[in-house]
Amino acid sequence: MLADAKDSLVRRTSALLLSLGLAASLAACAPTADGGADDAEATSEACQPAASGAASESVTVAGDIESQPEITFNGPLEAESTERTIVIEGDGAEVAEGDTVNVSYTILNGGTAEQIETTWEAGQTVQVLVDSESQLLSGLSKSLLCAPEGSRVVGVIPPAEAFGAEGQPQFGLEADQSLVFVADVVSIAPQPLERAEGEAEEAPEGFPAVELGENGAPTITIPDEEPPTEFQLATLIQGDGEEVGADDTVTVHYTGINWNTGEVFDSSWERGQPASFPTSGVIPGFRDALVGQLVGSQVIAIIPPELGYGPQGGTPDGSIGAEDTIVFVVDILATS
Repeated sequence: MLADAKDSLVRRTSALLLSLGLAASLAACAPTADGGADDAEATSEACQPAASGAASESVTVAGDIESQPEITFNGPLEAESTERTIVIEGDGAEVAEGDTVNVSYTILNGGTAEQIETTWEAGQTVQVLVDSESQLLSGLSKSLLCAPEGSRVVGVIPPAEAFGAEGQPQFGLEADQSLVFVADVVSIAPQPLERAEGEAEEAPEGFPAVELGENGAPTITIPDEEPPTEFQLATLIQGDGEEVGADDTVTVHYTGINWNTGEVFDSSWERGQPASFPTSGVIPGFRDALVGQLVGSQVIAIIPPELGYGPQGGTPDGSIGAEDTIVFVVDILATS
């Protein structure tokens, strides 16, 4: 996701989580999903969920799992620490610390009962990294921790485990107001690859040259030629993992460079962590570079302005103009 144009590339992913950098970056410490029965039993014994309480139990949630819930309560709701109630219990693996979880959710103001945001309107799931020690919104993680896949949970999160003393006025949340978090735990995401892996392939003539560093980060050299006028895509490393679907959430490492200026405008490699987002929520050229590819692959996409930022008049920071062609080199690390 673009550091300076994130809201343009990821058009519809959750505003609240992304604005705080809390949408999952798929930390390297995320556990694998292939543990045996002994591992599952040990995880279950070690898991200590947030306790249910009067506040979380007072929230009424109607509707079936994986359908938009109807949420009612009488505010204001207060809790000394995060309270978590499972309203529908699933039978899948339990969410553990460090997991990345695919969730559908609604967040409401616990003081006024007004909705702050929901993923249901966009019809997509969002990946959340479970980190109960996070300085911001640790209560979201505490609400998900230990919940089995397939569960619907209600969390009532006090200010200290949400945004702290400042609140979040831009989202209509004052400093003394709690959050109500209703989430469907759709699945625990598999651990992503660290970099593309597979058989190297040559890009067609006329494509930018790509050299990989020891850690896999690409250096891209743009040809001294006019940019192509049509979308072009080539595979640089052919993976053999799962195929990326049109509605998947992908985890990728990428570098984006402006063909017209030769300047790198964003790179997850430079930030030191991969990015996750739905294929349905990105610019068309980026989506077309991902859908149908296999996990483990590295692709290079040349994206003309009409499939990039041209329709938006370029990016707000000016790094991509309305008539600029852009190039992405993307390592596809996971999909779900």
